[in-house]
Amino acid sequence: MTDLITTAIPYVNAEPHLGHALELVQADVLARHRRLRGTDVRLLTGTDDNALKNVTAAKAAGVPVQEFVAHGAERFAALRKPIGLAVDDFIRTSTDRRHLEGVRRLWQASARRGDFYLRDYTGRYCAGCEQFYADDERCPEHETPPEIVTEQNWFFRLSRYSGEILGLLESGRLRIEPAARLREVLGFVRGGLSDISVSRPAARSDGWGIPVPGDPDQVIYVWWDALANYLTAAPSRWSEAAERVHVIGKGILRFHAVYWPALLLSAGERLPDTIFVHDYLTLDGAKISKSAGNIVRPTDLIDRYGADALRWWLLREVAPLGDTDFTEARLIARADDELANGLGNLVHRVLSLARRTGRIVPASPLRTASTLAGRIDTALAAFDFRAATGALVEVIGDANRHVEQTRPWTLRGTELDEALGTVVGTCRELATELSPFLPDGAARLRARLDGGGPARLYPRLREQARH
Repeated sequence: MTDLITTAIPYVNAEPHLGHALELVQADVLARHRRLRGTDVRLLTGTDDNALKNVTAAKAAGVPVQEFVAHGAERFAALRKPIGLAVDDFIRTSTDRRHLEGVRRLWQASARRGDFYLRDYTGRYCAGCEQFYADDERCPEHETPPEIVTEQNWFFRLSRYSGEILGLLESGRLRIEPAARLREVLGFVRGGLSDISVSRPAARSDGWGIPVPGDPDQVIYVWWDALANYLTAAPSRWSEAAERVHVIGKGILRFHAVYWPALLLSAGERLPDTIFVHDYLTLDGAKISKSAGNIVRPTDLIDRYGADALRWWLLREVAPLGDTDFTEARLIARADDELANGLGNLVHRVLSLARRTGRIVPASPLRTASTLAGRIDTALAAFDFRAATGALVEVIGDANRHVEQTRPWTLRGTELDEALGTVVGTCRELATELSPFLPDGAARLRARLDGGGPARLYPRLREQARH
């Protein structure tokens, strides 16, 4: 059986930013780590093309919507190579036939259950996140007050599934991590679930979107449409997966932990197993977002510092709970202190000495290296990337201290062989366990240990920044 790991699919009305890279890298690490342990994994990502805000942005740019969306989607698809993502499937919700047909099937399955009804509705609508809010709610993401919208929509009987959703959450059958996010969604569900609007007038979006089956005057609400991608990409893969894991940002928790399971219950489909929720990246304390205009382009950072440095900062510094402020100085410091000066310097010293002696006799790695795999397994089972990479850093530190304590350059014979062999064996363990986090950097390390590869594994970024 195969595990399925997914990211949320972003709107394409603006270019990718560092927050998108965070989610993609986290999902990529989870997939690579499970593959390393022998599990078959499919990693799915893509783009949410059918949003009303894409129509609005296309009009503002004076470009046909289809052309605008295609260009925007390509910018997200193009992230895969520079960031080093092992993505198996990339779905576009406006053009992928699997998705268009799958959404219709899901809608019709819920319709057969009698879970839709048509009604006139007036509500407070936030265009930024394309969501209606109750009178006592405010949008946590956008400062612009919601607009009052009156229209006729198809509604989904979410209230019918209140008890089942609550049971899924309270029993742990639907796992939400971290625990603080579970408490948040439990509070929402226990407050009572109201039926939700799941369509929009086609005239409002100039017909852009997937028409409601049997009602071409309405298009399916973008969030209902977008959530379905996890299943429509491959229905058999979804239903047969050993575990279905969603990696999402905290702003869309309600959609994934409440609306999506209810939709699946209505349609008679399998449910997700785990939802991992990351918090936001900030810049000078403000959320990095398209709407705020404080974009940090991941490709710019990769051009300046490389993919290893970007991935390492995202995995080492981003907190499991709470927002994390980004600065280039912190990215540089992490890469230099732990990669260049920590791991890179260790390998350079030991291999330089080994070349002078002319041989490396295999020896058991340090004890902490022998337990490294288990510690990483435990950390990633809890979705704690900071703890997982911290375990790697601890072993790097132990290996450097071992070199200082044994002073292999003063040894001869079997003592020298054992000292060098222990550190080289430790570096080989590091190369294996580093591979989900820094696939390119780990490959260079393995090549270096095998007698090839570049002399400098990880560049010192402070030196680059000065030149």
